[in-house]
Amino acid sequence: MRYRRPSVDDLRRVTQPARVVGRRSEEHWAGRLYMRRVSVHVTRLAVRLGIGADAVTVLMLVVGLAGSAAVFVGGLWPTLVAVGGIQLYLLLDCVDGEVARWNRTESARGVYLDRISHYLVETCLLAGLGWRAGGGTGSTWLAVGLAAGLGVVLARIETDLIDAARAKAGMAAIGDRGATVRRPALRRIRRLADFFPLHRITGAIEASLLIAGAAVCDRARGDLIASRGVVITIAVVAGLVVVGHLVSVLASDRLR
Repeated sequence: MRYRRPSVDDLRRVTQPARVVGRRSEEHWAGRLYMRRVSVHVTRLAVRLGIGADAVTVLMLVVGLAGSAAVFVGGLWPTLVAVGGIQLYLLLDCVDGEVARWNRTESARGVYLDRISHYLVETCLLAGLGWRAGGGTGSTWLAVGLAAGLGVVLARIETDLIDAARAKAGMAAIGDRGATVRRPALRRIRRLADFFPLHRITGAIEASLLIAGAAVCDRARGDLIASRGVVITIAVVAGLVVVGHLVSVLASDRLR
């Protein structure tokens, strides 16, 4: 374990190396744009207080679930609280890894806790959107929200299962390597998806901002049309992502 009174520069050098902040598929755009600038200061405080990475991950889960739960309340202000909660959730998602890298306590358990947290928070957030779209009743809209959440989780699982399958086959973890798709038609579709990243609306940050925007529209119109449009859109996009990502993985070198 390193010393507990590091400078911000020391922390950035050790906890935010290029191999982390430059990850193509795992580093969120908000992390690169602004969150890593804030997270290093929170990491410094956590290190000084002796708070471990797993404790930060648990706090991240609690904050994320609280933010998602606010969506169930309905109305504009709870939605804005949800947006703030999801922003804090992303901040702590950055911090737990930084604390682990500084203390040299990176572990499979930490990765597992992190993955479970993402699954739970993102499913609950979209379930809350479905509940809101149905006017606070257990209607068809709640089922649409749950379907959207299931699609988001399945897409994440498809990624996580790559290394799990490779481990079962006695192969090394691959990460972003081998992600190149062999078939030209699929490569063109993937480049198009990268150019128009509609799939990003299924992420917690993007979804929370869309939910907030829909809440503003709903307040102005006096109905739930905007929230219903958002939940349908996210559900459809999540379904397309599940199918497209599965085809992309099977057509790449990741399982070879």
